[in-house]
Amino acid sequence: MRVAPALLVGLGLTTSAPLALVQTSNPEPATTAARAQNATEEPRSPAFEYLGTLRVETGTRTVVENGPQGTRTIVQVIGGRFEGPRVKASVQTPAGDWITNRTDGSYRPDVRLTLKTDDGALILGTYNGIGQTTNTGASLRIAPLFETGDSRYVWLTRMQAVGVGERVGTTVKYDFYALK
Repeated sequence: MRVAPALLVGLGLTTSAPLALVQTSNPEPATTAARAQNATEEPRSPAFEYLGTLRVETGTRTVVENGPQGTRTIVQVIGGRFEGPRVKASVQTPAGDWITNRTDGSYRPDVRLTLKTDDGALILGTYNGIGQTTNTGASLRIAPLFETGDSRYVWLTRMQAVGVGERVGTTVKYDFYALK
């Protein structure tokens, strides 16, 4: 008797499947019109919210030349400050940048640092991006992410940020924005 219900269920699926295909292969005219309208609309430009400015001072540089991934430069971050409308914090040590120098002359920063807010929270900041050497130092574009267990700053962990910056001498400065 167990075979009969299984056969009936299988038969039901077999006979209803063509109906499902018929229904999905002939969309309603309103659905087709909505898709056509969406296809002709311009893509939505992202909005940005200013988070703050990060300034860091760099220290020693260690260069590992001609490795399998290219030449690496490890840059010590010796201190800095983040100042924004909702976050004010100091850069804690240790912190650093593990740069990959690329064959096209650009480089990829790989930064890890800890921010200690003025009210005592710890926030891990990490970012990658792309750097180009300029006459005065470097032009930098980055994509920061944040981690914290402090409930006052958990909103940072739920966003993707972007940063636009530059390096002049041993000072690196970024303006950070939340991508909306």
